[in-house]
Amino acid sequence: MSTNKKSKFITKDILKSSVVSAFKKLNPKSMIKNPVMFVVEIGFIVTLLLCFFPNIFGASGEHLRSYNIIVSIILFITVLFANFAEAVAEGRGKAQAQSLKKTQKDTTARRILPNGEEEIISSSELKKGDIVLVQAGEVIPNDGEVIEGIASVDESAITGESAPVVKESGGDFASVTGGTTVASDWLKIEITSSPGESFLDKMIAMVEGASRQKTPNEIALNTLLVSLTIIFLIVIVTLYPIALYCGVEIPISTLIALTVCLIPTTIGALLSAIGIAGMDRVTRFNVIALSGKAVEACGDVDTMILDKTGTITFGNRLASEFIPVENQKRSSLIKYSLACSIKDDTPEGKSIVELANQMDDNIDVSAYKNAPFIEFTAQTKMSGIDLPDGTKIRKGAGEAIIQYVKEQNGIIPSDLSEKVSDVSKLGGTPLVVCVDNVIYGVIYLKDTVKPGLVERFKRLREIGIKTIMCTGDNPLTAATIAQEAGVDGFIAECKPEDKIEAIKKEQLEGKIVAMTGDGTNDAPALAQADVGLAMNSGTTAAKEAANMVDLDSDPTKILEVVEIGKQLLITRGSLTTFSIANDVAKYFAIIPAMFMLVIPQMNVLNIMHLATPNSAILSALVFNAIIIPLLIPLAMKGVKYKPMSSSKMLAKNMLVYGLGGVLTPFIGIKLIDLIIAPLLRMIGL
Repeated sequence: MSTNKKSKFITKDILKSSVVSAFKKLNPKSMIKNPVMFVVEIGFIVTLLLCFFPNIFGASGEHLRSYNIIVSIILFITVLFANFAEAVAEGRGKAQAQSLKKTQKDTTARRILPNGEEEIISSSELKKGDIVLVQAGEVIPNDGEVIEGIASVDESAITGESAPVVKESGGDFASVTGGTTVASDWLKIEITSSPGESFLDKMIAMVEGASRQKTPNEIALNTLLVSLTIIFLIVIVTLYPIALYCGVEIPISTLIALTVCLIPTTIGALLSAIGIAGMDRVTRFNVIALSGKAVEACGDVDTMILDKTGTITFGNRLASEFIPVENQKRSSLIKYSLACSIKDDTPEGKSIVELANQMDDNIDVSAYKNAPFIEFTAQTKMSGIDLPDGTKIRKGAGEAIIQYVKEQNGIIPSDLSEKVSDVSKLGGTPLVVCVDNVIYGVIYLKDTVKPGLVERFKRLREIGIKTIMCTGDNPLTAATIAQEAGVDGFIAECKPEDKIEAIKKEQLEGKIVAMTGDGTNDAPALAQADVGLAMNSGTTAAKEAANMVDLDSDPTKILEVVEIGKQLLITRGSLTTFSIANDVAKYFAIIPAMFMLVIPQMNVLNIMHLATPNSAILSALVFNAIIIPLLIPLAMKGVKYKPMSSSKMLAKNMLVYGLGGVLTPFIGIKLIDLIIAPLLRMIGL
């Protein structure tokens, strides 16, 4: 599956399937889901009937049958174009689904029986709770959680990325997806989904559009369009007796043409396609939206909750400097820092060893290799080694080391607090090193802010989105990182429950909140947020709680997803404005044409100087039909989005799509009239 790659707007396969689908959608059971276009289809059926029985409603005229046939053909094309727009949007999703289905193939699975024996079965026979063994080169048969082993997993079949991801039991990287391949070693996996209910199945259903429900904003707009349609229908119905009273005989097909031109057919035809295309754009960005509502909610986001580590910063805190305290020598600090880190497999520990060797490659480490390593725990907040002679070397959080030294009647260096504070102010993490009850100094671990974030947060601020950084760091470190990154606020020493409280607080103020997360402890907050973006590399609990899943596991992608949501809303609003503005011009084309022969004063409104009443009506109807396919690319790609205030955005859209929506039909209808007027004269119309 591609990531951020440009692809053809419409391929031959999509075109072929969309044309077929457009005809299939003519079924009234399908059309009634789109009330505006259903009215157009009813109009087509009535005019088709009038082609065979032109005098059924009492109208007369030498060329009435020919006129009815032309109106009927144009209405049929209008409905077909509307169906084609929706079919193209669905076709792009189905094309993506096909590539995913290639990944979803029935494979064999090595199921572990209760007695420890292995059983080779089809993956379709696996049940939730089964234990399977997957070795290097084998495909993971279904979604699950790693319960034993550590291995790299190739997820390129789903994410499009070739770099393997390390999976291991316990922690936030234990979740695996069916259809991916174990690249090295082996994994013992507990299956967490039944056949047909896997994450890949849900992805396929979403990109095909099978599970897409109309969003609240879409339902509201649809209600508005239906209301406008009903109002215009009432107007047209009352127009008929008024015309009779004035002595004007208006063919029923003309009234139908007037109805179709005045009701919001353009946005009615494109509304569903815009929603489907919005989800398609998110999917092409390698994010699976588990509901259309989630994509739409992105466009309304007011507040964004962001984890610091891995989102705002790279998350790999690396040793940058050794800072001795009081009269301690830097060489001694380097030596003991290396000693207590030599068996530390964390990125921090490895970076301390690397930096120490760079600064002093003559340190004898033989005395430390056989010493037992003391693991870091959340309770002690320190790690280290115990030497055979009883010496205890520790490194850890400042408060923890100070407490540890005090318990051994040690003396706290007078400049320790200042040096710890200096590191924190720089946005780093200070690790204090001690040997028994003597503190030697501070290791400066630096966590770097990702480049470009300042500009991106500024962009969000311009459109009214507040950013809040959550971090477990102390307030000083948090404040420094927040300032460097350019976020609007931060929560220091943040616990999982603090994230939920922050989200609830914003929501109580009527704000829409988005956040990212990958761990089980993030699941409650992801569920609470209006937009929850879970990492595909994260836990099953996180993915189930969120309403979006990022296949690339890039936490910063929430920034782009929000802009896609904004683009969806802007596209829908812009095309709605254009559609309604269109009706103004069509009004000036048809109404004067209907009455100016009997009411000469109406000619004042014929500002387009259209040739004849028939050419005016048919020109407006033709324009109404052809504008739909012309706007399909815009509906699919979306209106270009630039961060700006709501007032500026409204003014711009009113100018471009409001004024443009009025002027375009004037030009288009006039050009069409110049073409079809001679043709109509040739056939006597």
